[in-house]
Amino acid sequence: MCGIAGILTINQYQGSLEKIIQQMQSALKHRGPDDAGIYISKDRQATFAHTRLAILDLSPAGHQPMSSADGRYWITFNGEIYNFQELRQDLIAQGEKFHSQTDTEVILKLYQRMGADCVQHLRGMFAFAIWDDLEKTCFLARDPLGIKPLYYWQSGSTLIFASELKAVLASRLPAISLSTEGLYGYLISGSVPEPYTLIENIHCLAAGHWLFWQNANLIKKQYWQINFTPQTISPLASQEIVRNALVDSIKHHFISDVPVGIFLSGGIDSTSVLALAKQTQHEQLCTYSIAFEETQWNEGDIAKNVANHFGAKHTEYKITSSSAKTLLPKFLTAIDQPSVDGFNTFCVSKLAHESGIKVVLSGLGGDEIFGGYHSFQKIPQMMKWRQKLQSLPFISDSIGKGLTQWGNSPKITRLGDFLQQTPSLAAAYRSFRGIFSHQEACAIVQQYIGKQVSLKDTSPSSPYPEHKFTPEDEVSFLELSCYMRNQLLRDSDVMSMNWGLELRVPLVDRALLEAVSSIPSNIRLAKGKQLLIQAVPELPDWITNKPKKGFSFPFEQWMMGEFGDYFNNLNIPNNIAITPWYRRWSLAILNYWWEQVQHENTAIDLQSVA
Repeated sequence: MCGIAGILTINQYQGSLEKIIQQMQSALKHRGPDDAGIYISKDRQATFAHTRLAILDLSPAGHQPMSSADGRYWITFNGEIYNFQELRQDLIAQGEKFHSQTDTEVILKLYQRMGADCVQHLRGMFAFAIWDDLEKTCFLARDPLGIKPLYYWQSGSTLIFASELKAVLASRLPAISLSTEGLYGYLISGSVPEPYTLIENIHCLAAGHWLFWQNANLIKKQYWQINFTPQTISPLASQEIVRNALVDSIKHHFISDVPVGIFLSGGIDSTSVLALAKQTQHEQLCTYSIAFEETQWNEGDIAKNVANHFGAKHTEYKITSSSAKTLLPKFLTAIDQPSVDGFNTFCVSKLAHESGIKVVLSGLGGDEIFGGYHSFQKIPQMMKWRQKLQSLPFISDSIGKGLTQWGNSPKITRLGDFLQQTPSLAAAYRSFRGIFSHQEACAIVQQYIGKQVSLKDTSPSSPYPEHKFTPEDEVSFLELSCYMRNQLLRDSDVMSMNWGLELRVPLVDRALLEAVSSIPSNIRLAKGKQLLIQAVPELPDWITNKPKKGFSFPFEQWMMGEFGDYFNNLNIPNNIAITPWYRRWSLAILNYWWEQVQHENTAIDLQSVA
């Protein structure tokens, strides 16, 4: 796991490439504290930077940017390729010679042999760029499920890219102005939907896509998409498919030259990872968790009991309201883009880092794949109710307008939005997952932008034809491609990497997802994650039978007390409700982030004038 950055240009850049790339590299230092490198091509068309967190082949042979033996190709890579050893053996059988034990060199040689098709052979999480110094082209790619981030900005003949938005901004090349689409998306869902960012003209390369740069022209292509292809499969056969896929994924995710720990919440997903890890690993496992003073949020004892049950060495970090307040400024500084999530990962990552761990596994992804959220029941119910009103469009629209205007709670106003839209499961999903209504989001965007804006009331949607999926499969698609990708995975990456920690997600695995995609939704998504529970019989009953809590924090209590000072200046119209707590939290995070971005860039401009 590392940080990558680069500058591509066809003209002799008037400024100092060295200074710009060093600024970008410095902004990524936390992602790779073990090593750093810079490559500038002789004609200065390509400039790469890298910061390394050494996980595989800890020797200097793993230094990046890395070149091919003849110096034609150069790569800067962030991530892990879990099947690199199998790929390496195949390449050796074809006559290739290796100079390191890294997955980076495997990617480089694959690209030399098959170009863009190399991404179809990579199992893992990745974002990388490969420069061809002969053809003067650059290939950039991001993993299928969006685990690793990649941002880019293009103006004229120059393109810059990086692992974090901070590093793109550190180049001081993009103008700093808010993206109305990105801001609107954040207010609607609590995270910025790809391919947007919160800064105008800076884009996030979407998951499962690659870019090809040549002569300042960009070609973008999608190479993979989530798909469900249900077959006639029995419940027993489904359990076997899931079991085999899980064991295989977890085994691959333990590939490392440094110790690997596990984040443990005491829920079904992380406990499943621990239970199956015990089956595949011979050394004692180490687990990490957080606990709270507030009893209704505290699952510390459950996590401790799970660790003891499986013979793991457990470390717990107990968070009080006062210690949380002490951590809050560091958390706010770590944010790359605002989100209503991330503080939990920030805290448990701090614990793992201070325990000397560089790699951890998380149970993230289980809810999206095996139906763990209430959305799998509630959204299809909303659609059935909406379809009954379809024959009375005037009444539906009138009710919707009334709820939007006079609703006494955020849920009611979002429901009003839903009733005024063309019926679709995607619109129901946005209403269920939403933070602010369309009208509220437009008003807040206008407050920030300072002028009247016209924004379409858009909802996330499936790219597949209507009725291709069951309603439950479509909810799974949306949870995987929206909530998980834009919020959970992005926050997990940024908050773990802030501490120089590699977070791996064995349940978010292309091979696993493709294996279970043939299981009918009535089996795969049965309420309470029944299929996952049946596939992992090692789970104790006192875990599978307890109510779902999730990996969350007592934010509401903290905001009423210790956190109060941070949540007063929200920069919103007076008629916008700031309850429930996550509305206030999302606005406070946004306001703090935007002030920091403006301050940092203003400071640089003043220095350059001086």
